Amino acid sequence: MVKFRYIILLVCLAGCFAACKKDTPVDDGYDPTPQFKADTAAISAFVKNNAITGIKDPNGIFYQIIEPGSGNLTYYTSTKITADYEGRLLNGTIFDSTKGTPASFLLGNVILGWQFGIQKIQKGGKIRLIIPSYYAYGRQSPSSSVPANSVLDFTITLTDVQ
Repeated sequence: MVKFRYIILLVCLAGCFAACKKDTPVDDGYDPTPQFKADTAAISAFVKNNAITGIKDPNGIFYQIIEPGSGNLTYYTSTKITADYEGRLLNGTIFDSTKGTPASFLLGNVILGWQFGIQKIQKGGKIRLIIPSYYAYGRQSPSSSVPANSVLDFTITLTDVQ
């Protein structure tokens, strides 16, 4: 009977330790590098073909400051921004727009391309961001109008910052 208790105890302990095993991420073998290179080539061609002047930042996001705005605000993920914007695919299809009615967001809740780009202007500023898919929605398709791995082209006017 004592052996039976030890065996049950041992099985219970093993079950407890097995249940504590941390979830390990699933490696689906996806390498974003080839897509990022394709996006960068597409952005370079788009900028050249449309004679867009601007700067490519170290992250690979192309930006054109149309109006810098005024102020000297430091941005945080908790910064509330209000923006009037239009988002397009590189083929010119508009997939999202505030249509003159600015929308508010916490900076930490928008795509990474916006998080990097918005910080380059101040309140009242206007910027054009051409964002590789890696810093947008990546392999995910947020809607039927934005295919997976889409490069996004935004024109953003920052109407308020809090």
